[in-house]
Order: sequence, then structure tokens, then C-alpha cells
Amino acid sequence: MTENPRHTPKDTHYAKLRRAHRDRQREAVPQDDGRVRLYGLHTVLAALDNPRRKLIRLRATRNALQRLGRDPASLPCPFELVEPRALDAELGSDAVHQGVLLEAEPLANGGLAQAAGADLLLVLDQVTDPHNVGAILRSATAFGAGAVVTTSRHSPQESGVLAKAASGALEEIPYVQVVNLAEALEDLKARGFQLIGLDSDGPLPLEPTFSGGRIALVLGSEGKGLRQKTRTTVDALARLEAPGAIRSLNVSNAAAVSLYAARKHLAAR
Repeated sequence: MTENPRHTPKDTHYAKLRRAHRDRQREAVPQDDGRVRLYGLHTVLAALDNPRRKLIRLRATRNALQRLGRDPASLPCPFELVEPRALDAELGSDAVHQGVLLEAEPLANGGLAQAAGADLLLVLDQVTDPHNVGAILRSATAFGAGAVVTTSRHSPQESGVLAKAASGALEEIPYVQVVNLAEALEDLKARGFQLIGLDSDGPLPLEPTFSGGRIALVLGSEGKGLRQKTRTTVDALARLEAPGAIRSLNVSNAAAVSLYAARKHLAAR
């Protein structure tokens, strides 16, 4: 009996394509009604507790309702008890819905004004994978960032996939989408933020680059990195020191490391 060969880069590439295709199919279930479909226990609990979230209908299995710890009579929206297969049929059998699905309105986009009092922001330049953006939202929330700013095009819209990856963080931190990223960066400069672009070939390590009391970290998409316009708009380009054999990190990991470093700098001031 021979062993299975190890996964090759091509295998990983096709696995990502299959996952992206499943996500597109899942999000294609009617989005033209303007609603988002949030699933997973942490995601739904956070949405139920968010006074800014307009709720439409909650569907849950009997077991999931017990795990939510909520009395149906006290829920802030209509409720329907369902079987797991009903949620499988709507979301797809591969969606880890944990027996709960909440229909809601998207959160309002308040623009950069939502970050007016923040000392730390994260800006994404066309990061398109909702799993990565969801993980970034979690890290940004954990390290006390005031908002995650991204573009309205070439970035994931609010969705069940994004919210599930964020595991409740979408309800905790503003996810600000702007039309023109370069203009938004100039706006942040005017508000007193130091703009630091992350680049694996940046001329300086990240930590010595910090100055001042307001920082906006700018990260680009995997592969392409920061666009040229973004590179010329930021105040500095910096790299994360990676002494190992792999010099660059996944964008969500890079976001977490850079947020930790920035928060450490700000706390020392």
C-alpha cells in the first residue's frame, strides 16, 4: 500500500478555487433583497446584541436555540424553529451554520467619521478574500483598532461568509468602505494619522517607523501587494522582520502582527 502524495501548490490553488466557488454559490441565495444571512452561534449572538443591527428573522434548531441561551419570547425579531436540513438547503451542506440563521439588514456605512476618536486604524488595499478580511476584523477588534477601512470595489461586501470568519467582530468594529482609497488616505493624514504601508521589501523594519500618537496600517492584497498609488500616498513603507525561511506572511497574519506592534508603541507613549 503506497502513501498518498503530499499536496502540491497546484492542489492548494484548486482547493482555494473550490472554496471560493462554494462561497459565491452560498452568497448568491437571494442577495437582491438587500438582506444579509448571518450564521454560526458567535456571529448570530453578536448580531442579536448589536443595537445598530436591524434584525428581520431568526431561524434555529431546537438544540441551537438552547445553546444561544435565549427565550424565544424575548428575541428582538420573529423566530422560527427549523430542522437542520432546512438550513443546509438554504446555505449549503458545507456551511458551518451550527443550527442557526439570522436574516438582517446590512450595517450602515458611516464613513471615516466612525473612526474620529481612534488612535489605530487598519486600511486594506483590495484584499478580496472574505475569510482573510473576517480574520482581520477579529484581530483589529482584539487590538482595539477604531475601524477597518477598505474599498467599496474589489473587497468583500458584508455577507454570511465574511461575518462567520469574523466570528462576531463585524458587530464590534466599523467596516468602512470608501469609493476612492487615495482620497481616504489623504483624509486620514489630515486627521493626524501616520500612514504606514506594509511591504515585505520595505526599506525599514516596522517598529522603528512608528512616530506620533495616531497610526493607520495599510496592507495590500496577497500577491499584488499595495498598488502604486497607495505606495506613493503613505508616509512610509515598512517590513515585518521575518528571520525564517519564509519572509512574507498571509495578509491576515501580517495584520495581526503589525497591529500588536502598533498597539505596543501607542501604549508606551
